[in-house]
Amino acid sequence: MKNVVNPPDIAVALTYDGTKAPRVTAKGRGHTAEKIIDLAKEHNIPLHTDVMLVNVLSKISLGDEIPRELYLAIAEVIAFAYLLSGKRPGEQ
Repeated sequence: MKNVVNPPDIAVALTYDGTKAPRVTAKGRGHTAEKIIDLAKEHNIPLHTDVMLVNVLSKISLGDEIPRELYLAIAEVIAFAYLLSGKRPGEQ
């Protein structure tokens, strides 16, 4: 892997539609993390590095919403992604 985003090779992908809490849509370590990161880059999805947050998110089951305790942290990540993409919340 060329650029590891979150040592030790962990990646978690979230989806957020603006109506419900964000959900974990993909997660993995090693080769799986590499694939998640490569797909994000391919589709110009902003990547965010936060080792502690990704470790917590990696414990959430696929398809599950993030817990309330993570709302503020994830809101900051979503705001970061919107800022980088030039989109506004709710835009697809």
